[in-house]
Amino acid sequence: MDKKGTLFGVGIGPGDPELVTVKGARLLGSCRHVVVPKAAEASESVALRIIQPHLKPATQIHELVFPMVVNPEELMAKWNESASYVAALLNKGEDVCFPTLGDTFLYSTYIYLVQALLAIAPDTRIETVPGVTAFSAVAARMCFPVGKGKHPVTIVPSADDFATLDVALKTNGTVVIMKVGKRLDAILDKLEEHNVLEKSVFAAHVGMADEHLETDLRKLRGTGDKTGYLSIILVDTSKDEMK
Repeated sequence: MDKKGTLFGVGIGPGDPELVTVKGARLLGSCRHVVVPKAAEASESVALRIIQPHLKPATQIHELVFPMVVNPEELMAKWNESASYVAALLNKGEDVCFPTLGDTFLYSTYIYLVQALLAIAPDTRIETVPGVTAFSAVAARMCFPVGKGKHPVTIVPSADDFATLDVALKTNGTVVIMKVGKRLDAILDKLEEHNVLEKSVFAAHVGMADEHLETDLRKLRGTGDKTGYLSIILVDTSKDEMK
């Protein structure tokens, strides 16, 4: 019986190549096949740019498009196509590395690839390496405590329905708002409404060349188109002393 390869999912952190874990860097440097995600055919793979220093010259790069669309049928078709592509490499006995921004199982492209792959090949060998989350990198850059004492931490993937954000901003702890992008102004409105704008920090593309850090969020009004998808707001919603 032919031996199948292993899929290695590698969380590569938010953008700084030096934040890739030692194990992740070792796997990226030893895998002959590296499958990298990108948002569109004509776009550059952010993941590839981050991991480039860790790759060997002989590494074979396979770029797969994971479109930013909301149509579930279109998304499922693309995931199945990508899973079949990866499965074909694994069936040849080749190991495959799949780098993904931040952590592997936190709002990651990798999650859907794994689900689709296991659906068509349940016996697939998968090893996953966690990565530094973007909000951890933001907290480190801005000296912003995420979890203090027994205060809860709430992570909200930004969406057009702000009901979840409203609930989160009423908690006594910390709120992490991810994927801010074009919704920035509406989110700023919510922060003002809950009187936490001054207790918030903003970061976009943390660890990358175009990193943008801001503590006065009023300066961000009208810049949603420029801040991009890879942006985060940390909010201190604590209402009492640390317990």
